Amino acid sequence: MDAKTLCLGVLVMGDASGYEIRKMFEEGPFAHFQDVGYGSIYPALSKLSEEGLIAVTDTPGEGHPDKKVYAVTPAGREVFRQSLARAPMPDKVRSDAAFLMFFAEFLDRDHLNAVYDDYLAFYRARVEIMQGLDPEGVPEGRLFVRGLGLAFYQAVVTYMTENRDLLLNAGSGKADAAE
Repeated sequence: MDAKTLCLGVLVMGDASGYEIRKMFEEGPFAHFQDVGYGSIYPALSKLSEEGLIAVTDTPGEGHPDKKVYAVTPAGREVFRQSLARAPMPDKVRSDAAFLMFFAEFLDRDHLNAVYDDYLAFYRARVEIMQGLDPEGVPEGRLFVRGLGLAFYQAVVTYMTENRDLLLNAGSGKADAAE
């Protein structure tokens, strides 16, 4: 999904500032399956505003600068509905830790253990967070995606736990990069 569609998705759920939109992708309902950065959010919001798909209101801040609050317009809601009718792009998991583990033979064993332990701890924490979410009043589609995210996180934890020795006990240490 492009940043404009992702922003519209947040805004159809309710008015939000750029910061609040970003938080939805960092620790909110989209955190486990989408990402969009500030560098993409604000240009997208600017274009959506120019196109009349969102409205912008300056809200005075108490003890901090004014903030812009964005709201989807009826035209924006319709564009969002149309964007949902398109076929999705294939999923792609991006992971720096998986890249490092892929090249385990080149890593110092202590560093590899730390990467593994941190990666496993991250997924265990995500499982715990997902299990702690209240399902009350959450629409079916969101509950389904939440469950999908939980299943993914649990599968990663299970695989890593069951296959630790495959990664961490193989070989005798860092390989010679010249080999």
